[in-house]
Amino acid sequence: MKKNLANIVTLSRIFLVFIVIGLLFCRECQYSYIIALVLTAILMWFDGLDGFIARKFNISSKLGALLDIVGDRIVENVFWISFCALGWINVSIPIIVLTRGLITDSIRTLAFEKGYTAFGTTTMMQGKIAKFIVASNFSRFTYAVCKAVAFFFLIAGNFPQNYPNKEIILQIGVVCAIISTVFCVVRGLPVVVESKRFFE
Repeated sequence: MKKNLANIVTLSRIFLVFIVIGLLFCRECQYSYIIALVLTAILMWFDGLDGFIARKFNISSKLGALLDIVGDRIVENVFWISFCALGWINVSIPIIVLTRGLITDSIRTLAFEKGYTAFGTTTMMQGKIAKFIVASNFSRFTYAVCKAVAFFFLIAGNFPQNYPNKEIILQIGVVCAIISTVFCVVRGLPVVVESKRFFE
């Protein structure tokens, strides 16, 4: 059980995101947005919890690293596409994020076949700057926090009910969504630049 705990947490994030989106599209339920907001906070907390569990119990694995990336992709893509469908963000955000994800994940698949992972001790990144931008804990944490704030504030800023500073919260969410998108592209560029050795 302990061996699979981190992976269970990762997979539960995927399950939770679909519940959150279902709640956002459920206009009949008076408290759907509040529940969605609470579940989003839990979902974002789980994003760091799976890695923490893997390190604490020394159960890191290539499967776990792969599931973590898959979980991240599903969660962020489902959020961005749904927010776009709800009219909360511009369509350019999911298009950019999806395109970047397809490119980098395709490259990471090649790297995975050669024994590399996206992060950790066997990271595919070689250069110091590339490692910092893509694989460092600082970069990963900053990007995760930026996405979490964007998701949380976009939901809070689009509550059907009015409350003080609602417009400010919405604007913070929009700004964080834009910053997350830029960060997404910046973190993807080193993966592309360093990928040529996998095609030799």
